Amino acid sequence: MNTSLRRLALSAFAAGALLSALPAQAIGRLADVHLIDRDSGETLPVYRYRGEHWVAGRPGARYAISVRNAQPNRLMGVVSVDGVNVVSGETAAWHQTGYVLGPWQQYDITGWRKSDHEVAAFHFTALPSSYAARTGRPAHVGVIGVALFREKAPALEPLPEPVYPSWRERRELNEAESGSLGRGPRGRGTPSAWAADSVAEARRPAPAAPKLGTGHGEREHDTIGHTTFERRSDRPEEVIRIRYDSRENLVAMGILPPDVSPHRPQPFPGSRSLRYAPDPD
Repeated sequence: MNTSLRRLALSAFAAGALLSALPAQAIGRLADVHLIDRDSGETLPVYRYRGEHWVAGRPGARYAISVRNAQPNRLMGVVSVDGVNVVSGETAAWHQTGYVLGPWQQYDITGWRKSDHEVAAFHFTALPSSYAARTGRPAHVGVIGVALFREKAPALEPLPEPVYPSWRERRELNEAESGSLGRGPRGRGTPSAWAADSVAEARRPAPAAPKLGTGHGEREHDTIGHTTFERRSDRPEEVIRIRYDSRENLVAMGILPPDVSPHRPQPFPGSRSLRYAPDPD
Protein backbone atom coordinates (compact mmCIF):
# COMPACT_ATOMS: atom_id res chain seq x y z
CA MET A 1 0.00 0.00 0.00
CA ASN A 2 1.29 3.45 -0.89
CA THR A 3 2.16 4.97 2.47
CA SER A 4 2.19 8.50 1.04
CA LEU A 5 -1.52 8.14 0.25
CA ARG A 6 -2.80 5.86 2.98
CA ARG A 7 -1.61 6.55 6.51
CA LEU A 8 -2.58 5.43 9.97
CA ALA A 9 -4.77 8.10 11.53
CA LEU A 10 -6.37 8.65 14.91
CA SER A 11 -9.91 9.21 16.02
CA ALA A 12 -11.31 9.98 19.47
CA PHE A 13 -14.21 8.40 21.38
CA ALA A 14 -16.39 10.00 24.08
CA ALA A 15 -19.92 10.59 25.28
CA GLY A 16 -21.17 13.16 22.76
CA ALA A 17 -20.30 15.16 19.65
CA LEU A 18 -19.61 18.88 19.82
CA LEU A 19 -21.37 20.81 17.08
CA SER A 20 -20.85 24.24 18.57
CA ALA A 21 -21.23 27.51 16.75
CA LEU A 22 -18.24 29.01 15.01
CA PRO A 23 -16.23 31.13 17.46
CA ALA A 24 -15.39 34.68 16.50
CA GLN A 25 -11.65 33.95 16.66
CA ALA A 26 -11.55 30.77 14.55
CA ILE A 27 -9.11 30.55 11.63
CA GLY A 28 -9.39 28.41 8.51
CA ARG A 29 -11.44 27.57 5.45
CA LEU A 30 -11.82 23.76 5.53
CA ALA A 31 -11.75 23.68 9.33
CA ASP A 32 -12.14 26.22 12.13
CA VAL A 33 -9.11 26.35 14.42
CA HIS A 34 -8.78 28.33 17.63
CA LEU A 35 -6.95 28.12 20.95
CA ILE A 36 -8.59 27.79 24.36
CA ASP A 37 -7.09 28.77 27.69
CA ARG A 38 -8.16 25.70 29.67
CA ASP A 39 -7.64 27.34 33.04
CA SER A 40 -9.97 30.27 32.30
CA GLY A 41 -12.13 28.60 29.65
CA GLU A 42 -11.70 31.59 27.33
CA THR A 43 -11.06 31.46 23.60
CA LEU A 44 -7.81 33.32 22.97
CA PRO A 45 -8.16 36.34 20.65
CA VAL A 46 -6.29 36.15 17.35
CA TYR A 47 -4.41 39.21 16.07
CA ARG A 48 -3.41 39.58 12.42
CA TYR A 49 -0.05 41.26 11.87
CA ARG A 50 1.89 41.44 8.58
CA GLY A 51 0.07 38.47 7.10
CA GLU A 52 0.37 36.23 10.17
CA HIS A 53 -2.01 35.25 12.97
CA TRP A 54 -0.78 35.78 16.53
CA VAL A 55 -2.13 34.71 19.94
CA ALA A 56 -1.02 35.99 23.33
CA GLY A 57 -0.38 33.06 25.67
CA ARG A 58 -0.39 33.31 29.45
CA PRO A 59 2.75 31.75 31.00
CA GLY A 60 1.84 28.66 33.01
CA ALA A 61 -1.66 28.29 31.53
CA ARG A 62 -2.80 25.01 30.00
CA TYR A 63 -4.29 25.32 26.54
CA ALA A 64 -6.10 23.30 23.87
CA ILE A 65 -6.07 23.46 20.07
CA SER A 66 -9.71 23.22 19.03
CA VAL A 67 -10.27 21.94 15.47
CA ARG A 68 -13.77 21.80 13.94
CA ASN A 69 -14.36 20.19 10.55
CA ALA A 70 -16.38 22.70 8.50
CA GLN A 71 -17.00 20.21 5.66
CA PRO A 72 -19.66 17.53 4.99
CA ASN A 73 -16.91 14.92 4.51
CA ARG A 74 -14.09 13.56 6.63
CA LEU A 75 -10.88 15.56 7.03
CA MET A 76 -7.49 14.60 8.40
CA GLY A 77 -5.43 17.17 10.30
CA VAL A 78 -1.70 16.73 10.86
CA VAL A 79 -1.05 18.97 13.86
CA SER A 80 2.27 20.54 14.82
CA VAL A 81 3.29 22.49 17.92
CA ASP A 82 6.73 24.14 17.94
CA GLY A 83 7.65 22.13 14.82
CA VAL A 84 6.83 18.79 16.51
CA ASN A 85 4.02 16.38 15.56
CA VAL A 86 1.65 16.30 18.55
CA VAL A 87 0.85 12.59 18.05
CA SER A 88 4.18 10.93 17.23
CA GLY A 89 6.66 13.47 18.65
CA GLU A 90 8.55 13.51 15.34
CA THR A 91 9.87 16.66 13.71
CA ALA A 92 6.68 17.63 11.91
CA ALA A 93 6.03 16.85 8.24
CA TRP A 94 2.90 16.70 6.09
CA HIS A 95 2.96 12.93 5.44
CA GLN A 96 2.76 11.95 9.12
CA THR A 97 -0.10 10.69 11.25
CA GLY A 98 -2.84 12.99 12.52
CA TYR A 99 -6.44 13.24 13.72
CA VAL A 100 -9.46 12.35 11.55
CA LEU A 101 -12.65 14.36 12.02
CA GLY A 102 -16.07 13.37 10.72
CA PRO A 103 -18.39 15.89 9.03
CA TRP A 104 -18.89 19.01 11.20
CA GLN A 105 -17.18 17.36 14.16
CA GLN A 106 -14.93 19.15 16.65
CA TYR A 107 -12.04 17.89 18.73
CA ASP A 108 -9.97 19.68 21.38
CA ILE A 109 -6.32 18.59 21.26
CA THR A 110 -5.07 19.11 24.81
CA GLY A 111 -1.59 17.58 24.81
CA TRP A 112 1.19 15.45 23.38
CA ARG A 113 -0.12 11.96 22.59
CA LYS A 114 1.49 9.40 24.94
CA SER A 115 -0.71 6.36 24.23
CA ASP A 116 -4.24 5.45 23.12
CA HIS A 117 -5.41 6.58 26.57
CA GLU A 118 -3.17 9.48 27.65
CA VAL A 119 -1.74 12.84 26.69
CA ALA A 120 0.79 15.13 28.37
CA ALA A 121 -0.98 18.49 28.71
CA PHE A 122 0.03 21.51 26.63
CA HIS A 123 0.98 24.53 28.74
CA PHE A 124 2.72 27.79 27.94
CA THR A 125 6.23 27.93 29.36
CA ALA A 126 9.59 29.62 28.78
CA LEU A 127 11.39 28.41 25.65
CA PRO A 128 14.14 26.43 27.46
CA SER A 129 11.44 24.40 29.29
CA SER A 130 9.44 23.64 26.14
CA TYR A 131 9.11 20.06 24.90
CA ALA A 132 10.80 20.99 21.60
CA ALA A 133 13.80 22.54 23.36
CA ARG A 134 14.09 19.64 25.83
CA THR A 135 14.24 17.23 22.89
CA GLY A 136 16.90 19.26 21.07
CA ARG A 137 14.64 21.08 18.55
CA PRO A 138 14.22 24.72 19.71
CA ALA A 139 14.40 26.36 16.26
CA HIS A 140 10.63 26.48 15.61
CA VAL A 141 9.25 27.18 19.08
CA GLY A 142 6.29 29.57 19.05
CA VAL A 143 4.18 28.29 16.14
CA ILE A 144 1.18 25.95 15.82
CA GLY A 145 0.27 24.38 12.48
CA VAL A 146 -2.63 22.30 11.18
CA ALA A 147 -2.22 20.69 7.72
CA LEU A 148 -5.62 19.59 6.38
CA PHE A 149 -6.28 16.79 3.88
CA ARG A 150 -9.49 15.76 2.15
CA GLU A 151 -10.31 12.07 1.76
CA LYS A 152 -9.73 10.56 -1.70
CA ALA A 153 -13.00 8.64 -1.92
CA PRO A 154 -15.71 7.43 0.47
CA ALA A 155 -15.26 3.91 1.79
CA LEU A 156 -17.53 1.17 0.40
CA GLU A 157 -18.69 0.43 3.94
CA PRO A 158 -18.40 3.65 5.92
CA LEU A 159 -16.95 3.26 9.39
CA PRO A 160 -19.02 4.66 12.26
CA GLU A 161 -17.78 8.15 12.97
CA PRO A 162 -16.35 8.81 16.44
CA VAL A 163 -17.71 11.55 18.65
CA TYR A 164 -15.46 14.06 20.28
CA PRO A 165 -15.34 15.25 23.89
CA SER A 166 -14.49 18.72 25.06
CA TRP A 167 -11.44 19.19 27.23
CA ARG A 168 -13.80 19.72 30.18
CA GLU A 169 -15.38 16.30 29.65
CA ARG A 170 -11.97 14.69 29.29
CA ARG A 171 -10.84 16.37 32.51
CA GLU A 172 -13.75 14.73 34.33
CA LEU A 173 -12.78 11.36 32.86
CA ASN A 174 -9.19 11.97 33.86
CA GLU A 175 -10.20 12.63 37.44
CA ALA A 176 -12.39 9.52 37.52
CA GLU A 177 -9.86 7.04 36.20
CA SER A 178 -6.21 6.81 35.27
CA GLY A 179 -5.17 5.90 31.72
CA SER A 180 -2.61 3.27 30.70
CA LEU A 181 0.84 4.10 29.33
CA GLY A 182 1.83 2.98 25.86
CA ARG A 183 3.63 3.91 22.70
CA GLY A 184 1.98 6.02 20.01
CA PRO A 185 2.14 5.43 16.26
CA ARG A 186 5.45 5.88 14.49
CA GLY A 187 6.41 7.26 11.10
CA ARG A 188 9.22 8.87 9.14
CA GLY A 189 10.36 12.39 10.01
CA THR A 190 11.34 15.17 7.60
CA PRO A 191 12.23 18.83 8.15
CA SER A 192 9.46 20.85 9.76
CA ALA A 193 6.80 22.46 7.60
CA TRP A 194 6.39 25.35 10.02
CA ALA A 195 9.70 27.20 9.50
CA ALA A 196 9.63 30.92 10.38
CA ASP A 197 10.66 33.64 7.96
CA SER A 198 14.21 34.46 9.09
CA VAL A 199 14.24 37.83 7.31
CA ALA A 200 11.01 38.98 8.99
CA GLU A 201 12.32 37.73 12.34
CA ALA A 202 15.48 39.79 11.99
CA ARG A 203 13.49 42.97 11.47
CA ARG A 204 11.31 42.59 14.56
CA PRO A 205 12.31 44.31 17.81
CA ALA A 206 13.80 42.12 20.50
CA PRO A 207 11.19 40.60 22.86
CA ALA A 208 10.80 42.12 26.30
CA ALA A 209 10.65 38.76 28.13
CA PRO A 210 11.73 35.16 27.49
CA LYS A 211 9.98 33.69 24.46
CA LEU A 212 7.10 31.30 25.13
CA GLY A 213 7.03 27.65 24.11
CA THR A 214 4.80 24.67 24.88
CA GLY A 215 5.68 22.39 27.77
CA HIS A 216 5.17 18.66 28.35
CA GLY A 217 2.71 18.74 31.23
CA GLU A 218 0.88 16.34 33.51
CA ARG A 219 -0.63 13.15 32.12
CA GLU A 220 -4.35 13.29 31.39
CA HIS A 221 -6.88 10.69 30.30
CA ASP A 222 -7.79 10.92 26.62
CA THR A 223 -8.95 7.83 24.71
CA ILE A 224 -8.56 7.49 20.95
CA GLY A 225 -9.12 4.79 18.35
CA HIS A 226 -7.50 4.03 14.99
CA THR A 227 -8.82 4.28 11.45
CA THR A 228 -7.48 4.44 7.90
CA PHE A 229 -7.62 7.52 5.71
CA GLU A 230 -6.66 7.80 2.03
CA ARG A 231 -5.61 11.31 1.17
CA ARG A 232 -6.84 12.94 -2.02
CA SER A 233 -3.46 14.65 -2.45
CA ASP A 234 0.07 14.24 -1.11
CA ARG A 235 0.08 17.96 -0.28
CA PRO A 236 -2.34 19.51 2.21
CA GLU A 237 -5.27 21.43 0.79
CA GLU A 238 -4.94 24.01 3.56
CA VAL A 239 -2.25 24.82 6.11
CA ILE A 240 -3.34 26.87 9.11
CA ARG A 241 -0.54 28.60 10.99
CA ILE A 242 -0.86 30.39 14.33
CA ARG A 243 2.10 32.01 16.07
CA TYR A 244 2.13 32.72 19.80
CA ASP A 245 4.12 34.47 22.50
CA SER A 246 3.46 36.31 25.76
CA ARG A 247 1.38 39.48 25.67
CA GLU A 248 4.42 41.41 26.91
CA ASN A 249 6.46 40.25 23.92
CA LEU A 250 3.66 40.94 21.44
CA VAL A 251 3.49 44.51 22.76
CA ALA A 252 7.29 44.85 22.47
CA MET A 253 7.18 43.60 18.85
CA GLY A 254 4.44 46.08 17.94
CA ILE A 255 1.81 43.39 17.34
CA LEU A 256 -0.34 44.62 20.23
CA PRO A 257 -0.64 48.19 21.49
CA PRO A 258 0.41 48.97 25.05
CA ASP A 259 -2.28 49.37 27.65
CA VAL A 260 -4.19 52.55 26.81
CA SER A 261 -5.09 53.41 30.41
CA PRO A 262 -2.30 52.45 32.80
CA HIS A 263 -3.27 52.14 36.44
CA ARG A 264 -2.93 55.33 38.48
CA PRO A 265 -3.22 55.22 42.26
CA GLN A 266 -5.77 57.64 43.76
CA PRO A 267 -5.40 59.49 47.10
CA PHE A 268 -9.04 58.93 48.22
CA PRO A 269 -10.36 55.75 46.55
CA GLY A 270 -12.29 54.45 49.54
CA SER A 271 -15.97 53.60 49.60
CA ARG A 272 -16.40 52.77 53.32
CA SER A 273 -16.98 55.34 56.06
CA LEU A 274 -15.11 54.04 59.11
CA ARG A 275 -14.38 56.20 62.09
CA TYR A 276 -11.01 54.68 62.89
CA ALA A 277 -8.47 52.57 61.02
CA PRO A 278 -9.58 48.90 61.15
CA ASP A 279 -7.32 45.90 61.60
CA PRO A 280 -6.23 44.24 58.35
CA ASP A 281 -8.00 41.00 57.31
